[in-house]
Amino acid sequence: MASFLDFEKPIAELQGRIDELRETAAEGSVDLAPEVSRLQAKSDKLLRDTYARLTPWQKTQVARHGERPHFKNYVAGLFDDFMLLAGDRAFGDDQAILGGFATFRGRRVVVIGHEKGDDTASRLRHNFGMGKPEGYRKAIRLMQLAERFGLPVVTLVDTSGAFPGVQAEERGQAEAIARSTETCLSLGVPLVAAIVGEGGSGGAIALAAGNAVLMFEHAVYSVISPEGCASILWRTADKAADAAEAMRVTAQDLKSLGVIDTIVPEPLGGAQREPTAAIRALGDAIAEALSRLDGQDPVQLRRGRREKFLAMGRL
Repeated sequence: MASFLDFEKPIAELQGRIDELRETAAEGSVDLAPEVSRLQAKSDKLLRDTYARLTPWQKTQVARHGERPHFKNYVAGLFDDFMLLAGDRAFGDDQAILGGFATFRGRRVVVIGHEKGDDTASRLRHNFGMGKPEGYRKAIRLMQLAERFGLPVVTLVDTSGAFPGVQAEERGQAEAIARSTETCLSLGVPLVAAIVGEGGSGGAIALAAGNAVLMFEHAVYSVISPEGCASILWRTADKAADAAEAMRVTAQDLKSLGVIDTIVPEPLGGAQREPTAAIRALGDAIAEALSRLDGQDPVQLRRGRREKFLAMGRL
C-alpha cells in the first residue's frame, strides 16, 4: 500500500474509501462499480489538482519520499552489465556513493550516484546517501577511469548533503568535495548529471557539475536544506517552508535561473507512484542529453562546462 504525505491526506481518505468498497463488492453480490468509478475519478482529479500547485516545501517532501526510485533501481532499469567498483584506494569504500562500468542503450558508460537505501538496515548501511570523503574520492577515481577509456559519465544525485561527522572532517571532507567538483569540470568526456531526489549542498554539486544537468519535476536542489537555512535565519527549523520558498529550490525555479538544463516530467503524483515510468522518462532524457554531446572533443566539452557555470548568476 502506498504511503501518503501529510498534504495528501484528502487523497488518502478517498483511496481508503475506494479500497473498502472494492472489498465489499468482492465479498457480496452488490454492484458497487459505478460508485467506485465515481470516487476513483474524484481521487484522480484531486491528485492532479494537488500536484499542479505544490509549494516548494511540499516538493521537498515529495523529493524525500522513501518510495521514490533509488540508485539501485535506476541501475536495474536503465543499465546493463553493471560492474560495481569499490574503494578510493586510500582509505576504504563508502556505501553512500556507488558506481561502476555499465552499458546504457548500447553504449558503454560509467555511472555514479548516491544510494539512500529503502529500509532501516540499508539506510544505515548506505548512511542515508550522505557521502564521506572516501566516497567522493571513489567518484574521482571512477571519473578518471572513464576519461582514460573515453567513456561518458552519468551521475544520479540524491543526497541531503555530504556527511558532516567529525571523522569525515578529519579525513578531508571539504577537500574531497572540492576535488570531485574540479574533476567534473575538467573531464574530457561528456558528463550528464541528473537530480533524481534531493540535491543538497556540496554533496550534490560534487557529482553534478556536468555538461547537462537534468532534474526531475518534483526534485529539489539547493545549497542547504530548508531546515538548515531556517535554523540559521530564524533560529528554528519550524520555518522550513518559508525557507524553501525563499531559496527557490524547485526544478521550475532553477530552470528559469539557468542552474539546470532540463526538467524531466514525473508520473502523476510523483515518481514514487509509478517508478517504472519515471525511470523510463529519465532514461530518455539521459539519452537525449548524451546525443547532444556526441562529437564534441575534450576542449569543447571543458569549454562548454566552464561557460555554463560562469554564466550562472550573471546579470
